[in-house]
Parts: sequence; C-alpha cells; structure tokens
Amino acid sequence: MAKKNETAETEKRPVTVRDHIEQDAQHAHTVAEHIEKNAKHAQQKRTAVNDALQFPVGDQFEKDLTAILESDCEANGETVVIALVDFDNFLHINTDFGRDVGDKVLIETGLYIQKKLPKDATVYRIGGDEFGIIFKGETEREDIFLFLNDLKNGFDVKTPDGADQSLTIGMATAFVDASRCAELVRKADGALYRAKIGGRNRVAMAKEEKMIPKTSHYTQDQLQRLAKLSKREGIGEAILLREALDMLLKKYDI
Repeated sequence: MAKKNETAETEKRPVTVRDHIEQDAQHAHTVAEHIEKNAKHAQQKRTAVNDALQFPVGDQFEKDLTAILESDCEANGETVVIALVDFDNFLHINTDFGRDVGDKVLIETGLYIQKKLPKDATVYRIGGDEFGIIFKGETEREDIFLFLNDLKNGFDVKTPDGADQSLTIGMATAFVDASRCAELVRKADGALYRAKIGGRNRVAMAKEEKMIPKTSHYTQDQLQRLAKLSKREGIGEAILLREALDMLLKKYDI
C-alpha cells in the first residue's frame, strides 16, 4: 500500500522549472542534431555537383583573377573580361522537383556553359546556382558581350515538365571598369543585379557609376582609420568603402 501511495505522489508531482529547462535542453539538442544533419547533407550535395563538373570552385575564381590582373596582360594588350552567370528562379526547381533534379539541372547548365566557351575562357562554379567566367585573350569585349548574349539565347536546359529555363549574366572589363579583383567583381555583380531587376534572361555590361560624397554617417575616428588604411594599402578611400558595403550587402543577401 505504501509503494502504491508513493507512485501516486510521484505522478502528481508538479512540473518544476528544472523540468522545463531539461526539456528545452533536450529539444535544443535534437534541433541542433537536425540542423547539423541537414548541413552535412547539403555539403554532400554541393560536393556531388562539384565532382560531376570538375570546375574550379569557391575562392579560386578570385585567386585566378587576381593573378591575371597582377600579370602583364594589360601591357600585352590582352582583354580580360569576367562574367557572372546566374540561373533564373532556381529555387523553385528544388522546391517543385526535389534537390536531386536541382543538382542534375546545375550539372547540365555547367556542362552547357563549358561546351560553348572559347579556348581563352575558363568557367568556375562560384556558389549555388551561379557560375563565373574569366575571358583572357585577344577577343574584344564587344565580341564577348555578343558571345554571352548567344550563350543565354541558346540555353536549352529544361526541367522535367519541359519548361524552358533562362540565364541572366553580368559582365565587367578589366582596366576599363576596374583594375582590382574586388572592384571588378563588384562591377560585374552590379551589372547582374541590373539585368535581374530589368526582367532577367538578359546580359548587362558594367557601367560608369554616379558616386555620392561621404556624409556625416561616419565618425571622425572611422574616417581617420580609413585614411590610414587607404594610405597603407595604396587604395582609394571610396574603393575601400564600396568593398565594405558590398560585404555588408552580401552578408544580408541583398
């Protein structure tokens, strides 16, 4: 009888704050495991696409571009152009058909670009559904623009329902639009953005930008440190500020 009463009292014991904390901790641990599992799965997917394409990936695009810009290509009269190629509305493919189909579409897209490229160009997978191309040689930028226009017009990769898909491309020319890697990529990214908001499925060239003077949004200490950084690196303050703003916009996916 005493054991029965003890069991009843245990069952009636009120839930304490400690119980809630333990439950929350257990839930948090389960969520963390789920997030980690999804992250590993996503990494495996990215690796599978990269392995299938065998393209240079990630930071290699900017590393190679930096090396080219620091070489004698300008003195030798070589044209250096970069293009950022973005698959339009790619997210719906993963949502509607699954990630395996999405991977297949990305692989087909990368191979399509590679097949069409001239011998003086290299394609990179720079993340997600975006590819980068570096052109280096004797081809003029106007001809490269026409090539990129033909590239997006001839894009024939389809989804399982047979729907046509499209590419949007932004391009920038070294030593005309910019001389440093970060600035050149920023110019190409700006062109890509303009092409996107202009309706997608088009090619846009970098254009001259209207600059706005520095305002009172910066503290005196920040401006003094900026001036020191500019002097130390031999880079204009405006360029450094644009690079910093680009990093901020990318951080918040704008």
